[in-house]
Formats: sequence, C-alpha cells, structure tokens
Amino acid sequence: MKNKKYNISVEATLEVIGGKWKCVILCHLIRGKKRPSELKRLMPDITQKMLTQQLRELEQDGVIKRIVYHQVPPKVEYELSEYGWSLKGILDALCTWGKKHIVKVYGSTDGVLEENILNEHLK
Repeated sequence: MKNKKYNISVEATLEVIGGKWKCVILCHLIRGKKRPSELKRLMPDITQKMLTQQLRELEQDGVIKRIVYHQVPPKVEYELSEYGWSLKGILDALCTWGKKHIVKVYGSTDGVLEENILNEHLK
C-alpha cells in the first residue's frame, strides 16, 4: 500500500465517513444489526446503488461487518465492527451539533428535524 499524505488528520476521518450517507448509515447501525432493506426503508432518499456503494466502502474500511447467513432465501445483515464502535462519540457529537445548528438557523427543530428513533436522545 502506497503511503498517502494528509494535510491534517481530519482528512483521514472524512475519507472514511465523509459524504451525505455514511454517517447516517452508521447512526442506524449503532442501534443494531440491519438488513440492507431495513436501511433503505430508514433512508428513503438514498438510491439502492448508493446504499450498496456506501456499505461496501464502509466494509472495506473495516468500520462495518457484513454477515451472510447461508440459507434460502439468502440473508445479509450489517453491523458495526469493533473499530466502527470507536466512531460513536464522533457521531453523537455530530448529531448534537446538528441540532444546535438547526435551532440557530430555524429557531427550533419543529417541522425541520424528523421525528424518529435516532433523534429521541436529542430532545
């Protein structure tokens, strides 16, 4: 593997969890194992192609594990790896900051922040 140079270490973090969907996927996996169809249902705006790509990249980076159950019909689930769990504090901080930002810009989270299980701890 060729050594890569980073200006600052946050570049390495963003290389792994950057983009619109990876942090959202990880937040859902903090709540437990999920099948791809469950993740798609939880994130209706993501395309199937993008979901598959993001899951593959997170798996390749060692942040999530893909579990294949050899049965008929085949079953696949994803969960955070031990390494992935080390991101929990970062993800919690991003959620907290995001809520504060929404309140700053919109005055409150009402009508702006979806009511779902991921946002319960932000109330």
